[in-house]
Amino acid sequence: MARAKLALNGLSVGDALGETCFRTHNWYAILEDPRATTRGPWPWTDDTAMALSIYDVLDEHGAIDQDALARRFAARYKAQPGRGYGAGARRLLDNINHGMPWQAASEAVFAGGSYGNGSAMRIAPLAGYFAEDAYPDIAEQARLSAGPTHAHPEGIAGAIAVALAGAYAWKHRETRALDAVKRGLFDVALANTSRSDVRRGIEPAAALAFDLSIETAASLLGNGRQITCQDTVPFCLWVAAHFLDDYQTALVRTIRGGGDIDTNCAIVGGIVALAVGVDGIPPDWLADREELVI
Repeated sequence: MARAKLALNGLSVGDALGETCFRTHNWYAILEDPRATTRGPWPWTDDTAMALSIYDVLDEHGAIDQDALARRFAARYKAQPGRGYGAGARRLLDNINHGMPWQAASEAVFAGGSYGNGSAMRIAPLAGYFAEDAYPDIAEQARLSAGPTHAHPEGIAGAIAVALAGAYAWKHRETRALDAVKRGLFDVALANTSRSDVRRGIEPAAALAFDLSIETAASLLGNGRQITCQDTVPFCLWVAAHFLDDYQTALVRTIRGGGDIDTNCAIVGGIVALAVGVDGIPPDWLADREELVI
């Protein structure tokens, strides 16, 4: 649970900071000075709300119990519906709250199920919790975590790829600054993520030079503008791998990439926190994030 909490902190600070940067003056300010952000508390969004549900279920069950997770997602949404949930998520969680089985709700929300990036944005606590386990076991738990809201194979693949990256970051935290270690993150994701457009998007990310500008990387890989796993996960893995040893720079560069900024920052922040530890998260950023009750 200590690892899960570390990942949750990294995710939630990224989420909250990224959300402030949707306001243009903050976005430009942080490009000039990473600490020139709106003073706290920075409200976190649905990214953190759903991650908190994963954290709670792991604490109570020691693994992903899909029924319990669906109930947690729905109850937390009902208690605070204004956290920025997308239209599809609102419809799905409303259906669960009105008694629809989560299996039916997940399959009905979109034709074929959802492949939105919500399955990936919330996964970091799971990556931390299972970080000492084998990668196939981590992938299976990630698959289970996606199911209550993401029936589509791409939504599942996005959750798996990010969970693997987070666990890899923890396993290699002592050597995180080495270029070969950073590149190894892609190898693990490619070896253990199911065949999908998400996986096919990680392949060019793995080949992309780290000296490219963040704008170029975003233009080649996507930056979450389409709110899909396919358009979000490859870019986030590239940024996280590139800056695996520097949480602050990782988030600043993620923000510069634009797109779905809060979700991108949640994904990158959760991965990199597992490599750098809580001391690697700027303490004023942690203090300015809205308090988590866990």
